Amino acid sequence: MNELKRLFDRQAVNRNRIRALSDRAYQPFLLDEVAERLVERLSEIRRPFPRVLELGSWRGRMAAMLAEVGLGSELTVALDPVGDALDEGPGLKVQAEPELLPFADNSFDLVVSALALHHVDDLPGVLVQLRRLLAADGLMLLALLGGESLMELRTALMQAELDLKGGAAMRVAPFVDIRDAAALLQRAELALPVADVDRITVTYADPLALLHDLQSMGEGGALVDRPKGMFRRDLLLRTAEIYRERFAREDGRVIAHFEILHLSAWKPHESQQKPARRGSGQVRLAAAMGVPVEVLEGTAKRGETGG
Repeated sequence: MNELKRLFDRQAVNRNRIRALSDRAYQPFLLDEVAERLVERLSEIRRPFPRVLELGSWRGRMAAMLAEVGLGSELTVALDPVGDALDEGPGLKVQAEPELLPFADNSFDLVVSALALHHVDDLPGVLVQLRRLLAADGLMLLALLGGESLMELRTALMQAELDLKGGAAMRVAPFVDIRDAAALLQRAELALPVADVDRITVTYADPLALLHDLQSMGEGGALVDRPKGMFRRDLLLRTAEIYRERFAREDGRVIAHFEILHLSAWKPHESQQKPARRGSGQVRLAAAMGVPVEVLEGTAKRGETGG
């Protein structure tokens, strides 16, 4: 069997997170916004989830939101590969990588994750593990950065490098596409899979403020094959110049788009709704539409279309 090719440098991913968490005054606004939207989605599901796993943490910010609405009444566990992310918040804490989940089968009724899975190499494998550790009729609700995120920054970086070096390397991580994400849910044999998109637009005083904010969120470069000199002065200045030229508003502020993929699916259970068996319909389409069957088949002669 072929070994999985690593796209992300896990040490760099975790190092970026440690650096970001060291600034205890920083408020991760994007994480808070996404977490609030996840909790809002959960509030529409009228059923209890007494055992909850938060996959990826930022000092228990989302776990606290879940506790406020009564979720995790029996057990709340926060998992993160970085110990600093687990030093606050309710529930039990487990330091582990998201691709190696150390839990028994059927351990949780709900798994939630806000912006913690876009830097894993084996997302299909993670989904299979989540299916295993969920109890029957348990729910997973995940939010990831999607493929259209930071397109402005990608464009400016690529053009700047073309201008200065005559070629461009990948500097911003590729994020999963919504169609691929939906297919992965089905591939993991999860029930009632749903994938949809939120788009969040943020404005900054200038492109350098955006880069600083990404660093503060722990979203620095972490590709295995990332090029050296990410912040070489000439490249940085040219990138900022192109960004302002193409993506500035009339007031001078620049925009950045974040695409948030929301993935939800259930551990299969016999009580769940199931699609009708193919060919099991008892009413012909023509009858339902009130037209002769020849019209739908294209065989009706002129004057025989009814009405």
